[in-house]
Amino acid sequence: MQNTITESIKARQTASFQLKRNNNISILQKAEKKLNEIFADEMNSSNSIFKYVSNSAIHKMALFLSGCKGRACAIGIAGETASGKSTITLDIINTIEVFAEEYCIENAITRINTDDYYYDRSDMVKKAGSFAEFAKHYDLDVPEALELELMKQHIKSLLNGEVVYLPKYDMSGTAIRKDNVTRAVPSKIIISEGLFTLTEKVAEAFDFKVYVDISREIQKERFYRRAAERSLGSSVDEVYANASDKAKTYIHPTISHADIILSGEADREAYKKFIKQILALVKELHFNNILLYS
Repeated sequence: MQNTITESIKARQTASFQLKRNNNISILQKAEKKLNEIFADEMNSSNSIFKYVSNSAIHKMALFLSGCKGRACAIGIAGETASGKSTITLDIINTIEVFAEEYCIENAITRINTDDYYYDRSDMVKKAGSFAEFAKHYDLDVPEALELELMKQHIKSLLNGEVVYLPKYDMSGTAIRKDNVTRAVPSKIIISEGLFTLTEKVAEAFDFKVYVDISREIQKERFYRRAAERSLGSSVDEVYANASDKAKTYIHPTISHADIILSGEADREAYKKFIKQILALVKELHFNNILLYS
């Protein structure tokens, strides 16, 4: 009698598991089909936000959206200085947060700013007399200027469900970095952007590797406009020349790691519209299963 009951329980468990598996496969297929349509429509549009999207990126996205990958995902966004990567990242975050607020979703997305991992060089700035003088003799445009190993560790910890405390770097010209400043909780999406986000020391931490591409003319115009805000003064030409030179060595090659290449010149509203389409698909698939209970 006991054996019969045990076998009955096992049979029900097996049937339940198979039903769930079949359901996940069905949702995965639906997600991938719809994603292919969404991406194709966008890439075929005039002034698309995309320059390249790999088939593997769409498949990975379908795995996460369908719930077949039952963990958080990490997105890394890289590109040359003034390419628009930070603006794009913030637009993605804001769009997702509006969606999360509407549906009472906690911990939807966490941002990790690569720039916050610059080493503290405030003593060197003081010794030089100004950030402009410091920038003439200290290279901020190489991966070694940042503690990327710590950044990778923080991303991995968040993906493992651990709370971490992030550093904060002062970009106003003091070169001060304070550690353990910002409390970051595990979220459904971990997103990071920066010059060296796709370099070898940290790229492996990301499920989705994104590169933002931009024309030289627009990138230079943006750089000089921002340089005025950061008090680079007379050193601006030298800093730009060095940044451009180092980008050829350390940043441009990382485009080969990217499974998605974005246009840094696309309209901001186009990015928001695309993210809203993805979120609408999430809701359509099985909102409660993926977002509320993941």
